[in-house]
Amino acid sequence: MAGISRAIRACAAASRRTLAAASAAALPKEAGAAGVTAGAAATGRKGRDDGRRVQWVFLGCPGVGKGTYASRLSQLLDVPHIATGDLVRDALASHGPLSKQLAEIVNHGKLVSDEIIINLLSKRLEEGEEKGELGFILDGFPRTIRQAEILEGVTDIDLVINLKLREEALLAKCLGRRMCSQCGGNFNVASIDIEGENGGPRMYMPPLLPPPECESKLITRADDTEEVVKERLRVYHDLSEPVEEFYRARGKLLEFNLPGGIPESWPKLLQALNIEDPDNKRSAAA
Repeated sequence: MAGISRAIRACAAASRRTLAAASAAALPKEAGAAGVTAGAAATGRKGRDDGRRVQWVFLGCPGVGKGTYASRLSQLLDVPHIATGDLVRDALASHGPLSKQLAEIVNHGKLVSDEIIINLLSKRLEEGEEKGELGFILDGFPRTIRQAEILEGVTDIDLVINLKLREEALLAKCLGRRMCSQCGGNFNVASIDIEGENGGPRMYMPPLLPPPECESKLITRADDTEEVVKERLRVYHDLSEPVEEFYRARGKLLEFNLPGGIPESWPKLLQALNIEDPDNKRSAAA
């Protein structure tokens, strides 16, 4: 663990030297967009010409859409989207030193240890530093207080975006997930239409249906059953609440309640982050 920590600390130190002249702008304590509360947030513009760094983390329940929104922001701000789940999958497929160990962990349904995740993340940050990357958006890390403390000790996180969605919508989304067994594409057959809370507007999230050539090849993840999904959400909430409080106390947490699907939520998320999309290419559903 000491070697891993030294590696990631060295990477973070180099990153801080590179970004020494950068400055992060903060949003007001109360963000203007509906459904948002913020302790602090960074601002960005399309491209990197404003010199502002982007070192962000996305939090949120499984199935809430962290990957979707993190990926869109990474394209808009020209920084990499680093999902720890992807790092694990890449290591599994690489047949490298960690592959066999990871396969044993995953096949037995166990959690990948902090040490392994930090090792993979350290390697990814070092590679990014060598390529001249000036920031990142993390997705799927940290998930525990210990992970948050490790991350806080080795690099400066500017903003933590905590995506929230009503539980009945979240459950329907998780149960509606499908994957094409041939092309690997991800789709969702759930059509969500829920009464608004306290007289608010209805929440509508249309399905993300596959193209005709994938329709007959859709499969459901074995663990996407109602019982398993509810337990997954319960475990997540138990672990995430202390992490949320960790960043809230440091003024880095922005909580964003998703009001609906991508067309409705994306512009409001950009507004909450004080980001402009001049091309307006991502305002429609993917």
